[in-house]
Amino acid sequence: NIRLSTEILQRLTEAYRRIRNTCRYLLGNLSDFDPETDRVGYLEMEELDLWALNSLQQLSKRVQRAYDSFEFHPVYHDLHNFCVLDLSSFYLDIIKDRLYTSPPKSMARRSAQTAMNEILEVLVRLMAPVLSFTADEIWQYMKGKRPLSIHADTFLPPNKECLDPELMERWARIISVRKEVTKALEFARKEKIIGHPLDALVVLGLSAPLMEALSPYGDQLRSIFIVSEVTLATPDQVKNGLESEEIPGMLIGVSPSTDPKCERCWIREPSVGQNDEHPTICRRCLNVLDEITAG
Repeated sequence: NIRLSTEILQRLTEAYRRIRNTCRYLLGNLSDFDPETDRVGYLEMEELDLWALNSLQQLSKRVQRAYDSFEFHPVYHDLHNFCVLDLSSFYLDIIKDRLYTSPPKSMARRSAQTAMNEILEVLVRLMAPVLSFTADEIWQYMKGKRPLSIHADTFLPPNKECLDPELMERWARIISVRKEVTKALEFARKEKIIGHPLDALVVLGLSAPLMEALSPYGDQLRSIFIVSEVTLATPDQVKNGLESEEIPGMLIGVSPSTDPKCERCWIREPSVGQNDEHPTICRRCLNVLDEITAG
């Protein structure tokens, strides 16, 4: 017997809405992207974008294996979890800054769009057997030469070119740190230390191995954690820090930034107010606007 109730239908409706909204977000941010001319090669892509493509290939393997075994329940769970956990709550949340504040044709933005386009191409095919009408609706808005209906196409073969187990291992460590930072930010918000994560300065007290692992990403950590500033330090340098529950020896200090807020990117930066013509934006955004104006 199959259970059915209003509550079950509501949960399924919400799960479907999340998948649909994720695809709509991908389509919306690909409106100015032409795969034929704007695609970035894997060797030129940002590492986070390559992480997303590696995760996509893992999803594709699991889902196609489930279809081959006529196990449709795992298909639904894998598609939903990928859209909600891997994309909406992590990848898409981080790259918003790149998508919205970078020059339209910059390598950083095109790298993100290349990944998003490939994600959509694979995702829409994987959902086609179980979300037939939605997949076909998405298909009509996608660019490039393709059959009139998605149901006249096939699954894409595995893309081994972008696979990188070492990259996935590095990012698994970063993701574990990010989860702990998110907990500390939420605690600081509840204690009214900060109002929004972008109001925060984060200091991480790290062991030597973790310091070695995170140091190469120093400039990117602000975007990954979605805060205004991240400083890497030793545990004894962190005052009043929260001790991580999952990563032994790691301390997380959260304090409010005293710098002014950029009206364009919302990051608190000391460079805001230093330009007389644009006193409300930071130096990074000023450079972007100059580049856009110059054409």
